[in-house]
Amino acid sequence: MEKNLKVYKSDKFGVVDPASLSLFLYPKSAIVFLKDSNHSTIAIHSYQNFEESQLDKLLKFDILLKKNLPLKVYFHRSNFSLVPGILFQSGQEKSYLSFVKEQNEDDFFFSTALDSNNIQIVSSISASNSKVLKANFSEIIYHHGACSFLSYAFKERFNLIDQEILVNVFRGNLYAAAFSNQELTAFNIFELEKEEDFVKYVRILIEQLKFNKIHVRITVYGTVEGLVFSQSWGNKYFRNYQTKKPHANQNFASGLKNIDQLGIIETSWQFD
Repeated sequence: MEKNLKVYKSDKFGVVDPASLSLFLYPKSAIVFLKDSNHSTIAIHSYQNFEESQLDKLLKFDILLKKNLPLKVYFHRSNFSLVPGILFQSGQEKSYLSFVKEQNEDDFFFSTALDSNNIQIVSSISASNSKVLKANFSEIIYHHGACSFLSYAFKERFNLIDQEILVNVFRGNLYAAAFSNQELTAFNIFELEKEEDFVKYVRILIEQLKFNKIHVRITVYGTVEGLVFSQSWGNKYFRNYQTKKPHANQNFASGLKNIDQLGIIETSWQFD
């Protein structure tokens, strides 16, 4: 794994005591945040060409993850379901996910409340990965990876126009959240290999939701190495297009540099 590792350290790394860990498992990468007691990030480890099946190896290799600290794990994966809070019943996560695809009986199921409990996002991980995590950490909180993007979108909802599509791009995939009159009407994850994939999926959403293609606003967050989603690029395909960096709820200790090159929303905004 060493050849796929990029290390970002602050001036305080090794000086202040670490207090917690956040692990973001993307479909093709893994990123570890180490935080101090003030919730400031003091170190980041980023791994490319990583698969979720390699989690056991990652826990054995990564020096940050060798610390038995409170851990939050965010799984970016297609196996999820959004359930209205008023209908959600704890313990029925497998049933909700069965509408997405057939679930393994021994998987570990979990959910997270969003938008003041109006929505629950339900997901799962394999029993083997759950066992590996529990063997290494005494305190773990599980979230689907979309929680950060969705929580940010709900925070921004009153700044949205009546037809809006927010897109979070990252290596290999994109999240698309469509809002009508500031209410979430569609959300999904799509594979992203080239710029044309972005155009295709956004246009499908516009057509399905019967949005006005001249009026609807497209807002893009994140970056992908080798792909271009700039303002000038988007203007070729959409009348009302913009790129933005999320407002920040994250703090970083002095000396942490070049973290924007990670291209993920979590360097600005994380669901906590």
